Formats: sequence, structure tokens, C-alpha cells
Amino acid sequence: MPRGKVEEPYRINQRITGVRDVRVVGENVEPGVYSIDQARRLATEQNLDLVEISPKADPPVCRIIDYSKFKYEQKKKQREMKAKTTKVVMKEIRFGPNTDDHDFEFKLKHARQFLGEGAKVKAYVHFVGRTIVFKERGELLLLKFAQALEDVAKVEQLPKLEGKRMFLFLGPKVKK
Repeated sequence: MPRGKVEEPYRINQRITGVRDVRVVGENVEPGVYSIDQARRLATEQNLDLVEISPKADPPVCRIIDYSKFKYEQKKKQREMKAKTTKVVMKEIRFGPNTDDHDFEFKLKHARQFLGEGAKVKAYVHFVGRTIVFKERGELLLLKFAQALEDVAKVEQLPKLEGKRMFLFLGPKVKK
């Protein structure tokens, strides 16, 4: 590809090749299937472009529109879609199998705050050395944590042991 030349994502006018008939849509046009030459003629009569929107359809779908206006609308749609997507934030809360009540309450308060902000919470119990023998204690701790947060969170994954850590995933409840 020569330098400085940008490949267009859509084929327009004379670049639409290899097809005999196309389905034409657009303003001031009777929607229907036309020959490619007839579709180009309709576009030039209106001083507009024939833009191939759906090349994989049978027959391909083309729209009669001003190409620069079409490109602008496509960029605008992409910006709007990008703005609507939300970034999922994952916050981690670490416990030990012997976490006492005060630490538990402190971490519970932080989890409530994170969930209130719309973040997901990944709570885990980290087993160090020989504490791995207290797996059930860690599982009970995580289940107690999930139960204490059931008014603001929904459990996305129940406690699961992976290596030396037991994980619990919580997501914020959707407000109605």
C-alpha cells in the first residue's frame, strides 16, 4: 500500500465491483433491488454517493448518501458507543484464615463502599504455610462476608480454592 493512502472501510461508487445487482436504500429512493449501473445512475442524479453498507448480504446492500456525511455519522455512533461502555473496576480484599471480627468489620465497610461506587469486589483468603489446613475456616469466612453484603451485592462466584488462595467474587446489585 502506498504511503499516505488510507484504505476506506466501505466501497463507494465505481469501487463496488464483482456484483450485478444490489439492494438500494436511502432517502428519496424507492428501496429495492437494482442493477449496479442503475444504482450508480440513481446516486449521480442526486449528486450523492452509492455506499456499500453490507457487502456480505445477498444481494449486497448499498445506500445512496453523501459519503462524507456517512463517515461522520459512523464516527459519531462509535464515539457514542464508546462513551456508553462502562469500565468495570475490580477491587480486592484480602483475608487470612484467622481474621478477627474487628478486621472483618473494617474490610466489610470498605467492600460496601466499593460496591456503592459500582465496582466489583474480589475477596480472597490467602493461606500462608501450614494455614492451608484451615480451608473450611476460610470458606466460612467468605460465606459470612457474602451474607453480610447480600443487601448491596450479588455473588458472582462462590468460594473456590485456587492454589493458596480461596476466591469469592461479588458484583453490585442493580438498583431498580
